[in-house]
Amino acid sequence: MPGRTASNILPETVIRLANDFSAIVAIKEAAGDMVQAMRMISVTPDDFQVISGDDMLALPMTLAGGAGVISVVGEGFPKEFAKMIRFGLEQQVDEAYKIHYKIAPCIDYIFAEGNPAGIKAVISKLGLCGDTVRLPLVGVSDALRADIDTFVGTY
Repeated sequence: MPGRTASNILPETVIRLANDFSAIVAIKEAAGDMVQAMRMISVTPDDFQVISGDDMLALPMTLAGGAGVISVVGEGFPKEFAKMIRFGLEQQVDEAYKIHYKIAPCIDYIFAEGNPAGIKAVISKLGLCGDTVRLPLVGVSDALRADIDTFVGTY
């Protein structure tokens, strides 16, 4: 995850690893770069999986040939998000994008002030757990909580 590590694995490196090492079977691609993801998808072996690590790009990557997603927002809306990815894997584009655009605002909310505070606020609003995070992390602001509560309440 380049956003957290300040380092990116270039497609050429992934391609070499995918071709040279049978024990390397997949990558969680979270650079936020569709061109990079598509390059990996198009030139790695057919049995190598490129899995989205970016909730907002999960559907486009799946439609481009990716294998699915390792999701954050899916923790709050697992049935809906899984259904969207299934539609994507089945190339049912219209149905998939209906779900994508419905859930997209929440994806923005959960990452607005850092992970995991946003998703904790979502699942707390859903009554699944508390929203406590450990220091040095802090919970979401009151303004963001209001946006999340409104979204969850109308979803």
